[in-house]
Amino acid sequence: MRANNVTCLFAFFSTAFVALAQQNSRDLTQLLQSNKNLSEFTTLLTSYGDIYANLSFQSQVTILAPNNDAFNKIPYTILGPAFEANQSQIVRSVLQYHILPGLHPSASYNGTFSFDKTWMQDTSYTNVTGGQVVGGVEQAGDVNIFTSGMGTRSTLITANLRFAGGIVHVIDNFLIPPRTFTQTVPQFNLTAAGGAAENASLAEYANTHKDLTIFVPQNAAFQALGATLQSMPSSELQRILDYHVVNSTTVLYSSNLSDGTVLRTLSGQNVTISFASNSLFVNQARVLQQDLLIANGVMHVIDNFLDPDAPSVTANPELPTAPPLIQGTSLSENIVPFTSFLPTSVT
Repeated sequence: MRANNVTCLFAFFSTAFVALAQQNSRDLTQLLQSNKNLSEFTTLLTSYGDIYANLSFQSQVTILAPNNDAFNKIPYTILGPAFEANQSQIVRSVLQYHILPGLHPSASYNGTFSFDKTWMQDTSYTNVTGGQVVGGVEQAGDVNIFTSGMGTRSTLITANLRFAGGIVHVIDNFLIPPRTFTQTVPQFNLTAAGGAAENASLAEYANTHKDLTIFVPQNAAFQALGATLQSMPSSELQRILDYHVVNSTTVLYSSNLSDGTVLRTLSGQNVTISFASNSLFVNQARVLQQDLLIANGVMHVIDNFLDPDAPSVTANPELPTAPPLIQGTSLSENIVPFTSFLPTSVT
């Protein structure tokens, strides 16, 4: 009996080993052809022969492959016009954005966001050192999510399809290449910050300078000081806004921000990161939303203004929202200041 059990175990592991070896030895073409829900992706990928050929020579690469349902959603996304008009340069960049150097199996993701470089190098969508990133995280229920531009979320449907050159993960939505600061802020109801940057001659810098981390006050923070902000000289408004921008040698995603981190801002003064009561703070301001990707860096939304005249103020995590440090007069609840300065193309 014992010999029979050993024989059965040997047969089981031998079969499993052969199956795994067959998966690892198949090429990308064989993998794609064996997955009918990737037929649209296969057609797209093979139409860009140079990218497809390059993948054939890779030994460690991860492909986030949108399934057929994701292609059906394209007309309802920001990618719709480009695909409809067959704008090949944009579509090429989108395709490259779905390819990650290195092996990133599903088990490599956990509850902390990681930000992985991609093949996309088009400067219209990536002005960050090393190439544009995609965010990855494991959420409750062992669900893996990938985040991209405009806050787009793509869910991992089928994981770890192996081929000789790497891994394919099947996702349910296309990744969206990050856009500029000015193009992105309306998506998150940050129109006051976008308009204020235009008014203070900061928008061009925020849209084009490399490796930026921007702490963006929510619209309510602008409303609380709206009358004062609108009446101050643009140079003073720029001084305040500069204190919310960090230009570093690397983009500071949430995974790079730890308790006690000190950052030099565009104004030349420092801000301090703290972590308390399961919340992230910049000086006294609570971070409400993290890691909103833009073409040249990342935005973190904060609940209040940072004051360049009070750089040493610290957070009080017991308060849901700290009172404004900058003294001023508010606008009525329905008025959002500076929105008229936003380009009409993004409003």
